[in-house]
Amino acid sequence: MARATWSETKAKRVGRMSAVERARFDEAYAAAHLAAEVGERVREAREAAGLTQRDLAARMGTSQAAVARLEAGGTGATLTTLHRVATALGLELAVELRPSA
Repeated sequence: MARATWSETKAKRVGRMSAVERARFDEAYAAAHLAAEVGERVREAREAAGLTQRDLAARMGTSQAAVARLEAGGTGATLTTLHRVATALGLELAVELRPSA
């Protein structure tokens, strides 16, 4: 059984929503999508550094489970958490605000 993509799941749900539900969904979807993107970038950076989740957690002073949740997009990362990730990986954290597409 093939898993539905983000786009397929979104299209299915959006088609059945009222305008108010759609606005709430769009806001929640954007937050979840951002958390997933950040998590993916953290995972890619960790893997590029040759570290396991447990290794990164030890460097950050947190648990492997917390790193797993972050990488899975299960939690919205704070700037403080992202700074700890960057420091643990020997990277610089850069935040960019730009006009939306």
